[in-house]
Amino acid sequence: MSSELRVVAIADADSFVKWSAALLDAVPGIRRHMLLVRTPLTVSREQEHMALAGTIIGDGAATRVGFDEVAGWLQGHLPDVVVLAGRGHFVRLIARVIDRLKQRPVVVSGLPGMSIPALRGALEYRRESDLLVLHSHREIRAYDALGDRLGIAVPMALATLPYARRGSQVVTASRMRAGAADAVGAADAQRGGVAVVERERRGTDLVFAAQALVPAERDERETLVDILRRAAAARPNRRVVVKLRSRPGETETHLERDAYTELLANRPANLVISYEPMALALSRAEGLVTVSSTAAVEAIARGVPVIALDTFGVRKPLLNTVFAGSGLLGDAGDVVARRFRHPDADWMHDNYFHPASESDWWDRVQELVMLRRGGVLPAKTVPAGRGGTLHAAWHRKSVLGSEDRSFTGQVALGIGAPLVQGILGMRRARGRAGEDTWADATTDYTLEPRPQKDPVRR
Repeated sequence: MSSELRVVAIADADSFVKWSAALLDAVPGIRRHMLLVRTPLTVSREQEHMALAGTIIGDGAATRVGFDEVAGWLQGHLPDVVVLAGRGHFVRLIARVIDRLKQRPVVVSGLPGMSIPALRGALEYRRESDLLVLHSHREIRAYDALGDRLGIAVPMALATLPYARRGSQVVTASRMRAGAADAVGAADAQRGGVAVVERERRGTDLVFAAQALVPAERDERETLVDILRRAAAARPNRRVVVKLRSRPGETETHLERDAYTELLANRPANLVISYEPMALALSRAEGLVTVSSTAAVEAIARGVPVIALDTFGVRKPLLNTVFAGSGLLGDAGDVVARRFRHPDADWMHDNYFHPASESDWWDRVQELVMLRRGGVLPAKTVPAGRGGTLHAAWHRKSVLGSEDRSFTGQVALGIGAPLVQGILGMRRARGRAGEDTWADATTDYTLEPRPQKDPVRR
């Protein structure tokens, strides 16, 4: 295009801020900005600094605004492209603001981590986007199949997951270690891709990437803590590092119950809790352990071996079916013995480590901008929700929390909260009775139970 495109990411929670900043940082020749909307999940200043560190956006190109200021900011700056980076309800709320603009930008949305299984809510809340960005060939197939099942048509495009981009750590297969790596390199070279090197490592830490939602039950989290304690006891001269996303008082994309800070109140000296950036933790790592965190992709990109813990099974509620066939799955004994693994080459190509030449999202965005400028890209507006004004007020209040001080929001919350709790209670009861089950276990998508949250796995 003849002039720089103006692109703004609109976000609130830490995972989405980090994802959208890294996504735009990889696009050359654009004018980029970050708009941070105040909600109960908005990043703290420290989280913002960590999320934007090393990106162009980190150089003062981020603005904090209240929700009521978003429309005026967009109208004053007239971006060509808006990247909506937030949970589903947040995306839809901001999309309604965009619907009222006189000059409409191209609307892009996406998910910040591994998104297998594809979830109904993740697609439904982004169905009005001009483009949905996904990060693997497998995700494209899964969301395409889910869209066919639901009758939802959303244009999709492929991007490299930002945490999989580590140019200084990703090299040709010829430099991988001998043995099985030779076969890995040969298969990867045939498709013009890259393989991940096992570097001359100096790290000694076992890094555990904790997640707010997985596993969910307290007894499972206690089992995880016991595994980590055993790993620490087995090698008292080496650290076991529990890497957490947020410090006490900070918010995350999802609410954590049974926090590891509580479960690890009494622990040996070499079992430590860390809030440092994942990149720094991995620089000292012998290997990474997780159930289903996207940190596994970041570790692979840096040549750090991984154990995807299968102690609780491999099933969709754990968000770990993505690791089937990866060669990374291992049990508690593997963690204690530090038997870390490197991924299968074919799995890598299908899951997040495709060649950069196969990522087409920005080409697609530029095409959409040209179509919109030419008046031939119709707007995809958010339809009015059932329940009218009261439902709209409840939606706004549920996203903005105390930032929404409207009288209608207070009324809607008072009426809607008990109703929602009742619905959730019935769903939990049906789930215990076996009436709500995840869709066909052989698919990479699910329909039930109807998800209320996006699968953010940081």
